[in-house]
Amino acid sequence: MTRPSTRILQAFAALLAVGFFLLPVAYLLSVSFKRPDDVLTGRFWPTDPTLANWPAAFEATSLSTFILNSVVVSVLSGVLTIAITLPAAYAMIRLGIGKKFLPQATLASYIAPPIVALLPFFFLLKTIGLLNTHAGLILVNGLLNIPVAFWLIAPFLRRVPAEIEEAAALDGANRFRTLVSIVAPMIAPGIAATSIIVIILSFNEFLLASGLTLSDSMRTLTVGISLFQGDRLVNFGQMAAASLAGIVPIYAIALLMQKHLVEGLAHGGVK
Repeated sequence: MTRPSTRILQAFAALLAVGFFLLPVAYLLSVSFKRPDDVLTGRFWPTDPTLANWPAAFEATSLSTFILNSVVVSVLSGVLTIAITLPAAYAMIRLGIGKKFLPQATLASYIAPPIVALLPFFFLLKTIGLLNTHAGLILVNGLLNIPVAFWLIAPFLRRVPAEIEEAAALDGANRFRTLVSIVAPMIAPGIAATSIIVIILSFNEFLLASGLTLSDSMRTLTVGISLFQGDRLVNFGQMAAASLAGIVPIYAIALLMQKHLVEGLAHGGVK
């Protein structure tokens, strides 16, 4: 039985952990209500709160367009990543295609700095006519997150009993039908958790989005927020308001899918 003093210590430690992770968001919220000269003082609380930064953030740039672009690109690139990764990982694990070198090769490609891929992707998208388009960003993000998705989905696929697939084969199901109708539903928590993670990665991506988009109508939120930085002055209050408005969609997705995310990651870590 847990002692009351132990429970108090555990609750205190949990509060410290929650406070540590919420502190940056709380400070961002505080800055969004500060005037420019108040930001420079470095105080946590605004001395003369103002709401002017919030409407100004939407008027200064195409913030609504940036947020919508980020949501569209991140969700569709997540769908593309799963559509490619699931059959590829299944073929690698169950059929042994590239089993000896492809896992390491996918990881090696993800370790390389993203800036290395910027120029090749720029000229590739320009050649096929997808530069400065949503489709181009979806394609790039969908491909770049395949290594992450593979290493997250692979443990789930390995735990599916081979006897179930053998029984499906005896009933006349081919490999594709077995994957779609039997294996995928069995590892649905893992697919859901992986989807959320790659969507968050795409939503937060900045470097490639800044190099592959040339107009406000195609820019994503991370690139749009950087536009608040002028040549000589950074409007921190508007930038903070834009950042908070921008993280609402991805936080909403994470909260709505929290159960699947936790279940998927927990089951993926248990062998």
